[in-house]
Amino acid sequence: MVAVTHTVAFEGIEARDVEVQCAVSPGLPGFSIVGLPDKAVSEARERVRAALSTMAIALPSKKITINLSPADIPKEGSHFDLPIALALLAEIDILPRDKVAELTALGELALDGGLVPVLGALPAAMAAAEEERTLICPLACGAEAAWVGACGVFAPRSLAEAIGHITARTPLAPAVPGEVGPETGGPDMREVKGQERAKRALEIAAAGRHHLLMVGSPGSGKSMLAARLPGLLPPLTPAEALETSMVHSLAGLMDEGGISRIRPFREPHHTASMPAIVGGGRTAKPGEISLAHNGVLFMDEFPEFPRQVLETLRQPIETGEVVVARANAHVRYPCRFLLIAAANPCRCGYLAEPSRACARVPACGEEYMGRISGPLMDRFDLRVEVPPVAWSDLDMPATGETSAAIAARVAAARALQSTRFEGVEKVRVNADASGALLETIAPLDADGRELLARAAERMGLTARGYHRVLRVARTIADLAGSQDITRAHLAEAVSFRLSYGSG
Repeated sequence: MVAVTHTVAFEGIEARDVEVQCAVSPGLPGFSIVGLPDKAVSEARERVRAALSTMAIALPSKKITINLSPADIPKEGSHFDLPIALALLAEIDILPRDKVAELTALGELALDGGLVPVLGALPAAMAAAEEERTLICPLACGAEAAWVGACGVFAPRSLAEAIGHITARTPLAPAVPGEVGPETGGPDMREVKGQERAKRALEIAAAGRHHLLMVGSPGSGKSMLAARLPGLLPPLTPAEALETSMVHSLAGLMDEGGISRIRPFREPHHTASMPAIVGGGRTAKPGEISLAHNGVLFMDEFPEFPRQVLETLRQPIETGEVVVARANAHVRYPCRFLLIAAANPCRCGYLAEPSRACARVPACGEEYMGRISGPLMDRFDLRVEVPPVAWSDLDMPATGETSAAIAARVAAARALQSTRFEGVEKVRVNADASGALLETIAPLDADGRELLARAAERMGLTARGYHRVLRVARTIADLAGSQDITRAHLAEAVSFRLSYGSG
């Protein structure tokens, strides 16, 4: 008779159920694992053998076969150790087969029988809950997995504790969810002197999740402004927090199992590779755009990123997900982020200051900004120039609005959008609206249509640019608490399409 337990294999943030079958049969002594295992899974037999040896459990001198079903799904990672050990112990009648068959287990075994934490406990708990099974995972993963309240989660320190719990000799208490990360205050927008237009652009971007490009000379405050954007955004909703945490769980970024309501803020360096940005590598890990899901992706020195990296952003910006293609699988990760890009106007950075600019002005500016292709530039809803701040402004006391005041308006606008799109699949903010839905939420009167028609003709707006202006206008109206889009709202939206590229 074959003993069975369950574990998971990860395809993006999706955890697919894997049945771990163990058979001990007459024949030459051996221990084999089949079912498309990778190197880490194949090495599990040595870790399992050593862990059982420390517990004085001898393996039978027979042929031991472990099958990971379905066999056509690649099995990667060391988390298969624990389910393999449990299935084997059930097959040699140390554990009750019926109880082991009702479990989903994951965990890496140390040679002394201890359980080492692994990645992906939160998605594994979601999969276990869907199948109505109990989850067994290492102690360090218990606080993370316990956030899924629909399944029982037990987190032993070692294989011996797991055996004691399954046999009911030393039952474990259910794991307790980790503490939610504190919502600490960040830098305040009031500290930014001047740059009122850039502040307004950030407010609009935060309210409707509109992508923003800031162009200005070195030291004008682009990075300072971007660092204050998280303070304008509302906390993650419970559903968004769970989505974001599932990605971070697979990347090993969960802080002691705590799920935070703070939106992620990722700022990769411009030397980052394409797998680091969009995801990939040997095990198709999530990249920066997925780690910024439901949050902010800040890309400073935007034209300095490799052209190939920049062009790969085009599809994720539109679809909200990225597909990492491999020879044997296609892995999908969510990546609905707010892109904030910052750039100097040229390589020397002083295109607008003749006394400091290089000898190649203005050709250097055209060449430098030309690194951002037209299709990618077209995907920025807002484009704003960040001019140098006069020293006289720096010497003045701070008089601008606080982040809290701006965040209150953003929260009110987001609340309107949440009500507006309730029940609409995959649409949460104005930036997600398209087609007939956009026409419904952003109707224009005769004056508005005339203004937008003239702007489209003079600026050469593409169809994408036309619709993005409508979305921005809808957000500006939401910030003003207006049900209708007025000519003033539309004019302000058009004004943010004027700089650096047409369309």
